[in-house]
Order: sequence, then structure tokens, then C-alpha cells
Amino acid sequence: SLADRATIANMAPEYGATCGFFPVDDATLDYMRLTGRSEEQIALTEAYAKAQGMWRLADAPDPVFTDTLGLDMANVVPSLAGPKRPQDKVILTEVDDTFNADLAKVYGHSNAIRVPVEGRDHDIGDGDVVIAAITSCTNTSNPSVLVAAGLVARKANALGLKPKPWVKTSLAPGSQVVTDYLDKAGLTTDLNAVGFNLVGYGCTTCIGNSGPLAEPISAAINGNDIVAASVLSGNRNFEGRVSPDVRANFLASPPLVVAYALKGTVTEDFTTTPIGQSTAGEDVYLKDIWPTNAEVREVMDANIDRGMFQSRYASVFTGDAKWQAIEIEGSDTYAWPPASTYIANPPYFEGMSMTPAPVQDIIEARP
Repeated sequence: SLADRATIANMAPEYGATCGFFPVDDATLDYMRLTGRSEEQIALTEAYAKAQGMWRLADAPDPVFTDTLGLDMANVVPSLAGPKRPQDKVILTEVDDTFNADLAKVYGHSNAIRVPVEGRDHDIGDGDVVIAAITSCTNTSNPSVLVAAGLVARKANALGLKPKPWVKTSLAPGSQVVTDYLDKAGLTTDLNAVGFNLVGYGCTTCIGNSGPLAEPISAAINGNDIVAASVLSGNRNFEGRVSPDVRANFLASPPLVVAYALKGTVTEDFTTTPIGQSTAGEDVYLKDIWPTNAEVREVMDANIDRGMFQSRYASVFTGDAKWQAIEIEGSDTYAWPPASTYIANPPYFEGMSMTPAPVQDIIEARP
């Protein structure tokens, strides 16, 4: 689907490319229609792509490339990336072994640490997932993974599963359309039930805007050198980026994020050990809450339509009442707030004249 193409193209840096590119075809135009583009804009896109040689026909000869890389699709298996770099691929069934090996090799823990949390009736230890976040970075244009996350939540909620008490959960889509189709499908209620409440739109946890962990959790981690983990559907996982309290960060799909919040740790095999127990006292495994492709497609077909995109984006540059209530100085240029430590006027052009200065020698530069 075009949504899958967008996800792959978005994550180009993670697989070592500058950009990801797919040729324009009928699937592109269908997506433009779904998302509320006008027929004039769609026709212009088609005409331009064909004129520029960027249009792809199913029966067209394969393009000629300078170099190619092959991928055996039979080898593609569920995977995560972590614990420190986006390119550090870890197969889902090997996450526990990889982390446990890293404890000694990377973090210097010969034995896993586990300590009680002050004022709470649980402990915490190496490999416990303290942050599970569905973020905006790579899933805004791909409803299939967001619907899948909602269906995992629905099945988990029906069985009475809850996230572990040390896990901080959040949902931050990149578009309000996501909220619309999750609401329409009734999946927002299920996501809320397992802790994934809407916290906002756009960049949050993936750029460190996750907010602090609960003070007892943070104190236990930092006071005992615990290697805590996060699982997020973002595209960056450098140590300290997601949270200063979390050293091991794993990138995963939104449905896996929900599942890891329920499991609460990366130290056990995710596919052979139970995620938790149902209200009936029975062990629940990942396969018990994982939706089929047909289930995901059924929800998407019934709950996503063109009108959602047209409604949300008709006034996208106007903003809501809170946006309109922000007081600003009316001027032709932006009034830089002098007290801000986040949005500051860069000094690059201070003292620069309209006439370029003559070229000068570089003095005392290192060779």
C-alpha cells in the first residue's frame, strides 16, 4: 500500500539511505483521493509524473540502476531495533537473549539487578520497560499499524490485561485524523483501557518530550544503576534521547509497543512466555492478542474515509481555539522571545552587511 511505502521511505536513515523513493502510480492517486485532494490536483500529479518519466506501469520494463541490493522476503521476520542505534536490528525472538548478553558486555552487570520501589508494592530491575510510547514519527500515514495497535489493546482489554505498574504509556499520533478513525472504530476506548491515552499530536517521547518518570521509579533506577528499557514506535533510540533515566531503547511497531507495555520487560522471550494472565487466571500469549491482516483490513475499510481528511485539513492552518488564543506581536517578521531557551534567534547574521566582505586568509587553522 502507499501507506507502507510512506513508512519505508520515512525510515530511510534507519537503513542507511539518504531518502526512500517509490515511483508514482495508480496507488498514489488512490491515496490522494482518500486523503481529500482535489481531482484537479490529482490530474496534475498524474500528468507531471508521466511527463517527467516518474510514472510506473505494472507492465513497464524494469528501470536500470547503477547498483542494486536484493532482499529475500522469506527472511523478513518481526524485528525491533536497539538498544542504542536505529540500525541495530534485533529479531523479536532474540530480544531477550540480546539484552541479557548486553547486560554484561555493554553495561557491566554480571548479574541482573532487581530492587523494591519505595512506596509501591512492586520491584523494578534491569530490562524492565518503563516507557512504552506510540509516537508520531513513522506511523502517521500508515493506519494499518495504528489499527493493529488498537486491536491488540481490544483483545488485551477483553482478557483483563493491564500494563505493568512501572510502565509509563502514551499515544501521540501525528494527525488528528488518527483520533477520528480510532474513535469511529471504538478502539480509543480499548487503548485508554490499557493505558495508551492521547497525550498530544506530533513529536513527544521520540525527541525526549516524554516527561519525567514517577519519582520512586526514577530514584530506584538511578540509585541502583538499573538498565531500564523503553519501547517506542519512533525512529531514534540513542542512549539518553528518550529519557535520561533509560539506557536501553528499542524501536518497534505500534502493536508491539502495546504488547511490551503489557509484558513489562525485554528479558523474557516474547513469543514463548506469557504476557500476563487473564481475569480467568489463564496465561495469555502474544498470539492470543495479535490481530490478523483480515481483521485490520476490515476495521480500516469500515472506519476510514475521505471526509475525515477533508474535515480535519480544511482549517489546518487556522488552528483550534487554544492556538488562536496565543498572544503574538503583529509584525512582518517573527518576534523572537528573548527569555526563551528553546526558540532563539541564531546569531549567524549579526553584523552582516548587504555587501559581501572580501575573501580573507584563514589564519591558524589546523591542518
